[in-house]
Amino acid sequence: MKFTDELWEAALPVYEKIENHPFNRELKKGILPVEKFKFYIFQDSLYLADFAKALATAGTKSGNSQELLDFLEFAQNAILVERALHISYFKEYDINFKGEKAPGCFAYTNYLLSVSAFESYEVAVAALLPCFWIYKKVGDYIYAHQSKPNPYQNWIDAYAGEEFGKSVEKALGICNQLAENASPATRAKMKEAYLTASKLEYVFWDSAYRLEEWPV
Repeated sequence: MKFTDELWEAALPVYEKIENHPFNRELKKGILPVEKFKFYIFQDSLYLADFAKALATAGTKSGNSQELLDFLEFAQNAILVERALHISYFKEYDINFKGEKAPGCFAYTNYLLSVSAFESYEVAVAALLPCFWIYKKVGDYIYAHQSKPNPYQNWIDAYAGEEFGKSVEKALGICNQLAENASPATRAKMKEAYLTASKLEYVFWDSAYRLEEWPV
């Protein structure tokens, strides 16, 4: 069993809750209220800006130039997606928010930035993996079970697409290689980081569905 298989099995209950969350169920059917999708897209644009920073920071800790290049490419792709949101979705849905991160987005991005800065390369890679892997799994699931026509088809196609799949496979391969050479203690911390980030993935979707605001 690969280490990532262990990670998937450990976090499967979390993934199943993400897959069955009303946000994704309604997006799959094409009935997600547009205001919730707009909120999600705006928060995602804020998330991706910090995700790119976390990816680049993690990459500087890599043990070889190839993985540094891989993580810098991941970071570049995150920035390009963030820009594409503004060019496409922000115009299509007339998103003109000037607000701040919702609590869910704030918690997730600060966790990733903290881990990438202060934890080992191995732990940082594990923490960053759910954003690749869970999104690919959710995208594939929705693509296979969606109602058509679907107003959110472009979003579905992006995460179920082959190009994104290549990045996911690369990230999984790096994580498995690191785990092979890691101590039991480091592998345990990697699993903990993966689980925490997976839970924060759920929090992010739930935050968007609830149009979450700060209580004060």
